[in-house]
Amino acid sequence: MPELTKDAPKDAPEASSAERGRALKLHHLRPAPGANRPKMRVGRGEGSKGKTAGRGTKGSKARKQVPATFEGGQMPLHMRIPKLKGFKNRWRTEYQVVNVATLAELFPQGGQVGVDDLVKAGAVRKNALVKVLGDGDLGVALQVSAHAFSGSARDKIAAAGGSVTEV
Repeated sequence: MPELTKDAPKDAPEASSAERGRALKLHHLRPAPGANRPKMRVGRGEGSKGKTAGRGTKGSKARKQVPATFEGGQMPLHMRIPKLKGFKNRWRTEYQVVNVATLAELFPQGGQVGVDDLVKAGAVRKNALVKVLGDGDLGVALQVSAHAFSGSARDKIAAAGGSVTEV
């Protein structure tokens, strides 16, 4: 069927109407000559590929049951690496903490206390979230604005006559 292949000569005569209707089908396809070779039968006597069956002589690669992860007796990778302990929450919110006692020391005159004032005083780092905790005593009225407050800090600031504002 030269008219059905790509390599059909250009000057080939026109096919008859009966042959023109036949299409190339899946069962017409054959592998290229020499593409399919018979399976090599190894280890069936010394006539051909016998004895060592193409694996060479001795050594772990000549054996059958050597795991792919075997490292030749060296300490395996899964035993060399450090083991992780516990759990680290990647979405945890980290705060710079300031205690009520620290606020009393830094601002003995009372008044408005914001995040910028705490940064200027050196109590917290710049561009960080600030949380006020309730450790210590407060004797002056402060109007504190921060990102978060503990319950005891709210109570102590309110008891001293101040107020809290969450930013």
